[in-house]
Amino acid sequence: MKKINIAIDGPASSGKSTVAKILAKDYGFIYTDTGAMYRSVTFMAIKHEVAFSDELGLVELIHRYPITFKQSEVGQLVFIDGEDVTLAIRKSDVTNNVSEVSAHELVRKELVKQQQTIAKDGGVVMDGRDIGTAVLPDAEVKIFLVASVVERAERRYKENQAKGIKTDFETLKTEIEKRDYIDSHREVSPLKQAEDAILIDTTGKTIAEVVTMIKAVVSQKGYL
Repeated sequence: MKKINIAIDGPASSGKSTVAKILAKDYGFIYTDTGAMYRSVTFMAIKHEVAFSDELGLVELIHRYPITFKQSEVGQLVFIDGEDVTLAIRKSDVTNNVSEVSAHELVRKELVKQQQTIAKDGGVVMDGRDIGTAVLPDAEVKIFLVASVVERAERRYKENQAKGIKTDFETLKTEIEKRDYIDSHREVSPLKQAEDAILIDTTGKTIAEVVTMIKAVVSQKGYL
């Protein structure tokens, strides 16, 4: 298969990361979780007591503490300056503040440069909020995933339970609605579907069904 770039965008818990990982594995591509990068910056801000509103302070954290990824038998691991933060960046204090951190123009500029470097030679499946519109506008395949708020809250609730993170369902639902609003209304690279992206509603669909639908898009575009 030609080394194309596949951009997958969508709101929180729409299934982006899960299907992106499967596609990357099946195609032998590199998987890049951009959301983990913004979560890592948020985690650093909490750890080093940098205000979420301090744009320059956040950028300094990015420069001082490199974010890296490593594939393992249990999936992709995320490191900040050599420290494994894979689970730490998924906790509620990070989740509830990542939208504010990711809204900063200079923060996005720094991370987008890193993301574009990763994808410059193709063969990448990248998911996030603005991959098809801002990060990889020339990606050969662009997918925009959506799902109902209730279903997305249920998915996040089950994920948290599996990880031993105690959360209230109604609270999760409210938090997801809040993130949707912030992500879609921010001034810099808001969450929106690229004009040439294929919309897939994952409500009521299994992961396998969504993967099959995306592979059909790739095939229809002549990349198989």
